[in-house]
Amino acid sequence: MSWLLPRLLMALVATLLGFIVGVAVHKITGLGALGLGTGIVVAVVLMLLVDAVRGHRLLNWLRGDQFDNAPRDTGLWGEVGYRIERAVRDRDRAVARGQLELAQFLSAIEASPNGVLMLDAQEQIVWCNRVAADHFSLDPQRDLRQRITNLVRAPAFVAYLQAGNFAEPLVLGNGRGPGSLSIIVREYGEGQRLVLSLDITERLRSDAMRRDFVANVSHEIRTPLTVLSGFIETLHSLPLTAVERERVLVLMTQQTQRMQTLVADLLTLAQLEGSPRPAPDRWVGLDGLLGRIAADADALSAGRHRLSLRPATGAEVAGIESELLSAIANLVTNAVRYTPEGGQIELLWRQLEDGSGELAVVDTGPGIAREHIPRLTERFYRVDGSRSRETGGTGLGLSIVKHVMQRHGGELMIQSEVGKGSRFRLVFPAARVRLASDTALGDEAAFGVAALAGR
Repeated sequence: MSWLLPRLLMALVATLLGFIVGVAVHKITGLGALGLGTGIVVAVVLMLLVDAVRGHRLLNWLRGDQFDNAPRDTGLWGEVGYRIERAVRDRDRAVARGQLELAQFLSAIEASPNGVLMLDAQEQIVWCNRVAADHFSLDPQRDLRQRITNLVRAPAFVAYLQAGNFAEPLVLGNGRGPGSLSIIVREYGEGQRLVLSLDITERLRSDAMRRDFVANVSHEIRTPLTVLSGFIETLHSLPLTAVERERVLVLMTQQTQRMQTLVADLLTLAQLEGSPRPAPDRWVGLDGLLGRIAADADALSAGRHRLSLRPATGAEVAGIESELLSAIANLVTNAVRYTPEGGQIELLWRQLEDGSGELAVVDTGPGIAREHIPRLTERFYRVDGSRSRETGGTGLGLSIVKHVMQRHGGELMIQSEVGKGSRFRLVFPAARVRLASDTALGDEAAFGVAALAGR
């Protein structure tokens, strides 16, 4: 009530001035009633004039942008101006806070890996993030307030929106190119809809690869099992000579070994995918490793090929010895199996300028057509399935090599041309390659530090 006292004082002043004016009029005219009326009118007009001036100033401030302070008058108008200014400031803060929260919310949606599209009751686009714009081939600014079915005309999508049954997601082709989208629609507000899109291309691809993998494993295992079952039935039901029985047992042994090799390769792949990356400080001598691989290749070739598999590398590679042995042996074994008799197989090593190392297996075999090369590391992929089975391959060797190199930070690179042979290169990063002489220097340095510490 701080405004009441100034208001009363102003009324008292106006009454006093009206009284003075009324007395003056009474003296001049000699009419008491006229003087009284004039005094009352003057007092009222004076009060109204002051209120009009102060009210006008407050109205002018309200008509403006309210950036400045409200008029600082005393009394009632000052109190009204202060209260209005505080309400305006509270409103501005609430609006700013709401805008900030909205901006943060939209920014969070913008960062989402899913597409988000907001539609009003007329199916017009209210807002969409960049992912949704990419999924549906939209422009986030230009296409606002456009009807979604005028822009996305896929019959399945239009029918899905019109049906209004959104219990199950819709799978739709990606408008930007090959791929698939999973679309979910949720209703909110008064007829508004939220369209959520997710790129499921990789998921579908993984599911397809998993199905193919299971089918391939089943097929690869079923074939030798069928052969074994037939031979067992033959042994039970037919009287065989010693020579025939020996031949059947040999074939059964081959099929058993084939299944064992397949299971071993599958276990190797599972271990590679589920194990931590190899430590960068476990060094394996490459020359000893290549010597073991060369001995196995000599036995497998049995003199049918010209082999050069013992390069003097003088190098060490950081990693897991069993994995490196498996990767290199797979390449050498493949070269021996697929290179015709009399062909040449070489194992080459060189250290590159950036410190990385390259181990290459080169053969003079039949070569591989260009269209097959990108798929060679897929599980169970074979250029010639029947020939692979005849040579004892499981179709998993190059997949194992790729996984081993990825775990060691390296890369498998394949070059081949039909009729001119193949070159398989294993490129190891510089951090995992060193010369054996560096090991000796490191040991001497460590010994010297220990000797100094003992003094």
